[in-house]
Amino acid sequence: MDITIPSPASLATNPADPVEQSFDVVARQDQAEADIAVLRTDVAEVKARMDKVSRAASRPAIGGSAQASEEVKGFVNGYLRRGRETEVKSINGASPSDGGFAVPKQIDSMIASELAEISPIRALAQVVQTGTSGYRKLVATGGTASGWVSETASRPETDTPNFAEIAPPGGDLYANPAASQAMLDDAAFDLETWLAGEIAIEFARAEGTAFVNGSGTNQPEGFLQAATSTAEDGSRTFGQLQYIGSGDANGFDAAPDAKLIDLIHSLKSGHRQGASFVMNSTTLATVRKLKTADGAFLWQPGMVEGQPNRLLGYPVVEAEDMPDVGSGEFPIAFGNFRHGYLIAEHSATRVLRDPFSNKPFVHFYATKRVGGQVLDSNAIKLLKIEA
Repeated sequence: MDITIPSPASLATNPADPVEQSFDVVARQDQAEADIAVLRTDVAEVKARMDKVSRAASRPAIGGSAQASEEVKGFVNGYLRRGRETEVKSINGASPSDGGFAVPKQIDSMIASELAEISPIRALAQVVQTGTSGYRKLVATGGTASGWVSETASRPETDTPNFAEIAPPGGDLYANPAASQAMLDDAAFDLETWLAGEIAIEFARAEGTAFVNGSGTNQPEGFLQAATSTAEDGSRTFGQLQYIGSGDANGFDAAPDAKLIDLIHSLKSGHRQGASFVMNSTTLATVRKLKTADGAFLWQPGMVEGQPNRLLGYPVVEAEDMPDVGSGEFPIAFGNFRHGYLIAEHSATRVLRDPFSNKPFVHFYATKRVGGQVLDSNAIKLLKIEA
């Protein structure tokens, strides 16, 4: 059979040829399908990349890098569940005789996060991580002068600056949570989250007492242990806290708002930015009933969920270790605790597994060195119950 191929001239003179139009439509369809296939491939590739990024972003922090994940897995499944010390050789730790093994930083971060949420003073104060048990900080107490001169004028000498050294006393904070062997053998039991939560709760309970009333002997020195004075800023000895009297030997006088306003404005404006009231729940119940002379409550409940309740415009933090209202007590503190109180802690929490002391339970003896002390005595003020 002979096939005649039309010439370009005949195509030009006969554009409506049905056969040629059919070939043209098919070619266009083939090209369109090829273009669509390329677009689908590109879209699939972009979607795969986005899914990968999304999975990485939503992955819990405990996972971390592959190496970190293996460290956590070895520490949890090897040492914590089964007591295999060989599983924690990659972890930077001490010998058991020195207090146990340093937990991986992912678990330590979980403990720190829990502590910040449930330890009231830690959530307010300045926290520094130290590599040694002894931490020291120099604080300027004045003496350096400043001023204005013309471009060509001589510069006068400044006074010699004065410094005070802060060395927060501290001690080893410990917790000793226990789990049954059946719990440890359960692969579905989230051991690392449970352990971090238990350690944080015990640490927070001990910290709450120490940061407020700690003696400074083998523990932090609480801010209520600092010396007190009625002298204003600039005329007190460094380290002394100023207090305002309540006007009544047994509580508050007839104008409690005036005393609290005096307390607020005894704090310099630079410290009032970020300042908070600190008191326990019993004192808070008393304060919530206080009224001004015209009958208005001093207490202002938070109007938005998550917003703190306020007293005269400043947030109120409950610290149960603060004393109750009583003669000679300091039931209310007001200040910028980030400027006024320093917490120095060793960066690593150590855990020692103890399956022998209380069979059939396995105890996890956790320790961490923590210190604390008043940093800037001008940044914290106290209300004293006195006439």
